[in-house]
Amino acid sequence: MSEKIAAGPALIERAGIEIIPESDRTAKPRDLFWPWFAANVSVFGMSYGSFVLGFGISFWQATLVSVIGIVVSFALCGLIAIAGKRGSAPTMVLSRAAFGVHGQKVPGIVSWLTSIGWETFLAIMAVLATATVITQLGGDGDSIALKIIATVVVAALIVAASVLGYHTIMKMQSVLTWITGAVTILYVILTIPHIDFVAVMALPDGNIGAVIGALVMVMTGFGLGWINIAADWSRYQKRTASDGAIVFWNTFGGAIAPVLLVVFGLLLAGSDQELMDAVGADPIGALATLLPIWVLVPFLLTAVLALVSGAVLGIYSSGLTLISLGIRIPRPSAAAIDGVILTLGTIWVVFFATDFLGPFQSFLITLGVPLASWAGILIADILRRKKHYDEDALFDAKGRYGAWDWTSIITMVVASVIGWGFVVNNFAAEAAWNNWQGYLLFLIGGRDGEWAYANLGVFFALVLSFLVTWFARAATIRRQEA
Repeated sequence: MSEKIAAGPALIERAGIEIIPESDRTAKPRDLFWPWFAANVSVFGMSYGSFVLGFGISFWQATLVSVIGIVVSFALCGLIAIAGKRGSAPTMVLSRAAFGVHGQKVPGIVSWLTSIGWETFLAIMAVLATATVITQLGGDGDSIALKIIATVVVAALIVAASVLGYHTIMKMQSVLTWITGAVTILYVILTIPHIDFVAVMALPDGNIGAVIGALVMVMTGFGLGWINIAADWSRYQKRTASDGAIVFWNTFGGAIAPVLLVVFGLLLAGSDQELMDAVGADPIGALATLLPIWVLVPFLLTAVLALVSGAVLGIYSSGLTLISLGIRIPRPSAAAIDGVILTLGTIWVVFFATDFLGPFQSFLITLGVPLASWAGILIADILRRKKHYDEDALFDAKGRYGAWDWTSIITMVVASVIGWGFVVNNFAAEAAWNNWQGYLLFLIGGRDGEWAYANLGVFFALVLSFLVTWFARAATIRRQEA
């Protein structure tokens, strides 16, 4: 039997990976706007202007890849969100239809690691931004006590919201949307004088490899970074909700703020090379250096809240993923466990690591390849299906979805191996042991060729997995739905 429990709008959400009962599926597609917008309206989006221009491309090239990368990547999230509406279960449970009830643990581990990494990264940025702003206010931003307090407060906010669950998070996100949106607009107004249009327009064009590399980074940094949790926020949707509306509100909510913020970030970074370099060490703190003193406190509070907002989505879903792997604990407990890991990771980076951007980019690429492969498989599976999921079979290894779907598992493994062969890990210079990727680059000009840093492996993993699944599993899906 499928697992069902009345979720209800209680203070602490009781539902874990169970099927949400029909009586509790009351959300509307437009409700998806709030969590996705609030999690992506952070001023951190402006930092991507520096990251994108770092590929050595012009403003117009950077603008094109940013808009395309952000919109397309969140549209892919929207396609995954359709599964949440059809099955009323978390993403990693619904993925069992494609990988098998036990086989799903393979991509499930990748998903859990990705979520843990993202939420820790956001917490780290919140702490570093706090230290930078305190320094500008005349305080001691390097104070160990200050960093400890900032770490504890940030971690407590993230864990508390994720433990309370879906209903609290949805209410919190709708409020944070207005707060963070208002202060972000104020930031834009105050920093417009720093834009030097002559310098921005003088940036030279980059080669096609650099353009593709920037596109891949934008896609992995935005929509593809959230794709493994997309259905978690649509599982409270009515089964009668329009698939098109689900995709639209997911895409619009997630993409509208980043598109505007990244383009503005391109203008700022293209105007000031020193700012562009500073963003690499402290993305949000560097942006704060452009502000007058009187607005630093609201800027800090808003930046931290926006980062917390994004981290809450991640830790909530990582808890669900942990349960889907077979860890039999209540959802709030799973969120708390991930919160402890987040806190320890934040402490290590803030107090002991000398660089975090390099390891983070390494993390994005290394896990981004298998995650892109999983996404290609699940998107093809979703588009092939015409009916709702068999709720019982999602929890029964002897059901129609089986225990292991070897076609999907082998596809993911092979696509990942191929994908890793066509990416370059930017952290390899500091960590020689991490230089194992890129072993197929000799096919497209080698590590010194113009395609070396295009990170085509992410695209190859996504497209190859989609095509193989679309054709190889068509008969299996028809049989499952018969």
